[in-house]
Amino acid sequence: MAQHHRLSRGAFERLKAEHDDLTTRGRIEIARKIETARELGDLSENGDYHAAKEEQGKMEGRIRHLGRLLESATIVEDVDAESVQPGCVVSVRYEGDDDIERYLVGSIEERHETYEVLSVSSPLGQALLGTEVGAVVTYQGPRREMSVEVVSIRAL
Repeated sequence: MAQHHRLSRGAFERLKAEHDDLTTRGRIEIARKIETARELGDLSENGDYHAAKEEQGKMEGRIRHLGRLLESATIVEDVDAESVQPGCVVSVRYEGDDDIERYLVGSIEERHETYEVLSVSSPLGQALLGTEVGAVVTYQGPRREMSVEVVSIRAL
């Protein structure tokens, strides 16, 4: 069963541009590096060749990852700020702390200048999904169980 990824329009366009770049310019560039390294001679002891092949493998892995992600992506346009969901900004207060933390809820592929991205697949992200303002949720942190209160939710 394919996993659906909810992405903002900006993240979708950025990932599509990266995929297009890697499948065109990236593949041509890596092919040139491999060809140049082959011209140096013995491939068994050719560090440039092995480095280029390793780079090619990593790039092809990223291309496959982006392809799957883009195929299963749903673009989040209008976010209902009634409950925590991908594409919204949630403000939370950790138990025992007066500071308020703000997160953009979304895919790990999202990037934002102002907000740290909270993955919906993280323990905190899973605990917050669907909650409303005033809710207190508990989740398993890295060292102990933690609680947060949802202070506000707004569309990005």
